[in-house]
Amino acid sequence: MPIGCDVHVLAAPGEDVAGALAAVADLAAPDTKPRPQQPERPAPPDGDLTAENAAAVIGALLPEGAIVSDEANTSGLWLPGATAGAPPHDWLTLTGGAIGQGLPVATGAALACPDRPVLALEADGSAMYTISALWTQAREQLDVTTVIYSNRRYAILGMELDRVTAEAGTAARGLLDLDRPAIDFTSLAAGMGVPASRATTTGDFAAQLRNALAEPGPHLIEAVVPVPW
Repeated sequence: MPIGCDVHVLAAPGEDVAGALAAVADLAAPDTKPRPQQPERPAPPDGDLTAENAAAVIGALLPEGAIVSDEANTSGLWLPGATAGAPPHDWLTLTGGAIGQGLPVATGAALACPDRPVLALEADGSAMYTISALWTQAREQLDVTTVIYSNRRYAILGMELDRVTAEAGTAARGLLDLDRPAIDFTSLAAGMGVPASRATTTGDFAAQLRNALAEPGPHLIEAVVPVPW
């Protein structure tokens, strides 16, 4: 908050927050009528696979009634806009703090709602905390499609490091890389009984996601994307 900034409390906890916002809107723009935008899916793009293109593909293909477990972290920045026009679905997202909850949350959602498709959107670093959830999905034949955003970095931790200092050395930054060796998520998934594929282009990703969503049971797609900045 800027120094000297005045804070005005519209509503305290337990009070009518929605009503307070409506009252402010009436004061700021009286007699203004809302103009709802019609839901519209993005067109599936072509070209190199980026986190932004992957979000557009997900928005174009997300099935009605899906449950999304979102721990894409930095690679998921474009997901809200891309999926705003998708058919009704539920979104379970990381709320901050610890990471690694995405795959277990997807597993639990599939167990709780076996009649609904589950899509797990998972950062590669976060996935390594709880990768054994794939074995449970295979054992129980849960309808979970997992997308691993594979940028070979703990990008969210790199962002936090930049906020702390601009002078971090090579050794410190190297601790945040996921290489030496690079993690082969398709092999990890196959070893736990989950069919897996790797996508390096937007067209590959769209085709693989479409096939995985159409076929019951667990699937994993390793989406090779660059760090989004």
